[in-house]
Amino acid sequence: MKKDLIVNVTNKEVEIALLEDKKLVELHKEKHNNDYTVGDLYLGRVKKLVPGLNAAFVDVGYSKDAFLHYFDLGPQAANVLSYLGDVRSKKANASNLKNFKLLPDINKGGNIKEVLKPGQEILVQIAKEPISTKGPRISTELSIAGRYLVLVPFTDKVSVSSKIKHRKEKDRLRRLVHSIKPNNFGIIVRTVAENKKVADLDRDLRELLQKWDECFHNLKSANPPVRVLGELDRTSALLRDVLNDSFNNIVVNEEKLYKEIQNYMKSISPDQAKICRQYKGKKSIFDHFGVERQIKGSFGKNVTMSSGAYLVVEHTEALHVIDVNSGNTAKKEDSQERNALRTNLEAAEEIARQLRLRDMGGIIVVDFIDMQDSNNRKTLFNKVNEVMKLDRAKHYVLPPSKFGLVQITRQRVRPEMDIKTAEEIPTKDGDTQEVQATILLIDDIENALRFAIEDQNEKVALIKVHPFIDAYFKQNKKKYQWKWFMNYKRWIKIQPRTAYPLMKFKLINASNEEVTTN
Repeated sequence: MKKDLIVNVTNKEVEIALLEDKKLVELHKEKHNNDYTVGDLYLGRVKKLVPGLNAAFVDVGYSKDAFLHYFDLGPQAANVLSYLGDVRSKKANASNLKNFKLLPDINKGGNIKEVLKPGQEILVQIAKEPISTKGPRISTELSIAGRYLVLVPFTDKVSVSSKIKHRKEKDRLRRLVHSIKPNNFGIIVRTVAENKKVADLDRDLRELLQKWDECFHNLKSANPPVRVLGELDRTSALLRDVLNDSFNNIVVNEEKLYKEIQNYMKSISPDQAKICRQYKGKKSIFDHFGVERQIKGSFGKNVTMSSGAYLVVEHTEALHVIDVNSGNTAKKEDSQERNALRTNLEAAEEIARQLRLRDMGGIIVVDFIDMQDSNNRKTLFNKVNEVMKLDRAKHYVLPPSKFGLVQITRQRVRPEMDIKTAEEIPTKDGDTQEVQATILLIDDIENALRFAIEDQNEKVALIKVHPFIDAYFKQNKKKYQWKWFMNYKRWIKIQPRTAYPLMKFKLINASNEEVTTN
């Protein structure tokens, strides 16, 4: 699988598109000087305790106080508070924990009042970004992520990613990390560390310890609420987490960020630094790489798949519902059960992509097309699990019910990506009307044409369209009409119709009858 990272820098934000085999699977947006990113460390102040929730609200500088539940304190909460007290009182002279005496873990079933009090300073980490009217969710289980390792202070535990399957490799990595890690620092070995040399791991560990040292020095003079250690920007964090040998291109449209990314690439993967390049074309970088078209087609209530089947995506306060519809995909030679299985398997891939693309979290209920055969339901369940393996967010998939419903729970730590794709066009009355993105009209025409000729065996001779669309086809005759001629062995005319709305079209057969494709 080939991966491309397309980075679009605008005046307001940085847009990052991750393409897998040229298909958009992740879209990230980060405003310039963005605060409260997952992984940021803040020196906050406890605002109030809520014993009924067994939680506290902490001022970290956001308009809404951050939420800290007792379970998010973590076992080492007493150590975090003790260390913070030593740093703030100047008792700690160095960031290393060599001489730091670890305290016992806090009581798992304890109460927030036993650990915190109003007005107390506290070192916390952003666990979930502010969403809607809620402030950030925070934790005192501190960790600093690197390329190969995650540094966890106040513990000596070393754990290896469960995605590394070979026992010998796990033992090797555990042994290497134990030999290089400092006292009172735990380590989580990430999946990408598999088969890496001790020099690579040691270099990554040194960089993480430097960050911890930076946090130490910032804490000494900080006035809460304030950020004391920032996570990498979204682009670099994405590269750190997903970069592998299958990456093909990293393309950036701004020189300053291009140089920053290139320098970062040289530090984490020197051999791959050459794949980073700057885009200098006249067209928008997202238009040039087809990202904008995919955004228009992938967000919104209805999502059409290449076969003509489509998804209907609904959002409620408590959950997301996705309905799978076969559309015009039924093939006469197949049974209803076979058509349902084929559509459901295609939908499973698209749903996995949609969850990543929109970063949908919580409970997702998918209404697949009903199938009677238990083997087909099992095939679908296996397919859903297979395509969800590419999702880096924590998730769990339940088997299909007898009604064809599949429930998925998925962790979300950032606000869901919600992009308006409808466009406003003028009407003949002088008003405006919302319609599907006009950039997708040509795709709809081509899909309808393919279905009519290949699946319905219709002899399409003419397409009637709005004059603006006719002009577009005339400008791109080689791209469309000649391509159709080569594919279908017949010339298909385009006829302008002034009376048609912009988004309307009709297929006409050789008998001068309208072809129905719905």
